[in-house]
Amino acid sequence: MTFEQQQEVERQLAILNRGIVEIVPEDDFRKKIEKSVLTGKPLKIKLGMDPSAPDVHLGHTVVLHKLRQFQELGHEIQMLIGDFTGRIGDPTGKSETRKQLTDEEVKENAKTYVEQYGKILDMEKATIYYNSEWLKPMTFEDVVVLSGNMTVARMLERDDFEKRYKSGQPISIHEFFYPLMQGYDSVALESDVEVGGTDQKFNLLMGRTLQEAYGKEKQIAMTLPLIEGLDGERKMSKSLKNYIGIDEEPNEIFGKSMSIPDELMIKYYKLATDLPLEEINKIEVGLAEGSVHPRDAKMSLGEKFVEMYHGKEEAKQAREYFETVFQKRSLPTDIPEVIWGGETELWIVDLLVELKMMASKGEARRMIQNGGVKLNGEKVTDVQYKVNIENGLIVQVGKRKFTRLMIK
Repeated sequence: MTFEQQQEVERQLAILNRGIVEIVPEDDFRKKIEKSVLTGKPLKIKLGMDPSAPDVHLGHTVVLHKLRQFQELGHEIQMLIGDFTGRIGDPTGKSETRKQLTDEEVKENAKTYVEQYGKILDMEKATIYYNSEWLKPMTFEDVVVLSGNMTVARMLERDDFEKRYKSGQPISIHEFFYPLMQGYDSVALESDVEVGGTDQKFNLLMGRTLQEAYGKEKQIAMTLPLIEGLDGERKMSKSLKNYIGIDEEPNEIFGKSMSIPDELMIKYYKLATDLPLEEINKIEVGLAEGSVHPRDAKMSLGEKFVEMYHGKEEAKQAREYFETVFQKRSLPTDIPEVIWGGETELWIVDLLVELKMMASKGEARRMIQNGGVKLNGEKVTDVQYKVNIENGLIVQVGKRKFTRLMIK
């Protein structure tokens, strides 16, 4: 290996090791990078997607940023959509058997994933696979052979299965097949590296086990950290409502970013942005020394998120919007208008649902009772309040939803 090739190996390793929790095994990873540099043949980097929910949030982007690094270094990205395994659902971290998805649900969710992943990756340079291509044609004999590579005892070592087993909660046999099928995906794709969150380690290592069993070169398992959500405690998740979705409106992304706990800011910077480490380190030092105010660092973070997924101009406008509405306590200048041709008197609950500012009357009542509804800046807490509709009436729900009523 020439000096230039050695330098290239070290350069790639330095980039790819950023933010990693564990590489199994590290020595083999270096060997794969060396072989790639020597031969000029790109590595095959796999990410499995279980399309059980259509919205991509910042927690998902941690692995996507890693994939982009691989992609920028010239490696091949294998986007594996689990249209077959998605019918079962990954049992990782689940306390009960998951509802199986229909073909239509899986296809619709997969389409949304691909569209949103394109905000981070160059999808034209990524290859998309569907595991129904090789899993659906398998015979029962094939399945028996596959399952013969794993013991029940080993499956029960998984934390989630172990907890359910000890507490007497049912575990369906088909759930054991999920990690086997995910591992077999690596056999079919002949993947060199598979990336995932730390909660996916068991599934990633299954790929190595099955590749060896089927006479293939074993892949590297690369795990990345999980990001805590806006509550600062639990993993970011749409179901826990502690997430920032990359497809949300700019003002929503920025506003939610301002709710990130101070102690998690640097983690978000390092894992969910493409900002150079040197700049992040300066922010971290500034926060520690007191020369950087946490509010300013958080606003810069929110602006960065909006820029990444909507553009620089939208990021600038989102920051100005936040400063106008929440720091100066004045109304935004671009309140969406609704031409009102309905009744001139309306119960507040009905008005919020009619304007589609709340999804249901029950949610509207709760929002009112919690003090989250204002008319022309005045809080309304009576769910029986009858609104006199007037031209220019401004209805506010929560911190970021505004509507101005204009009478025909």
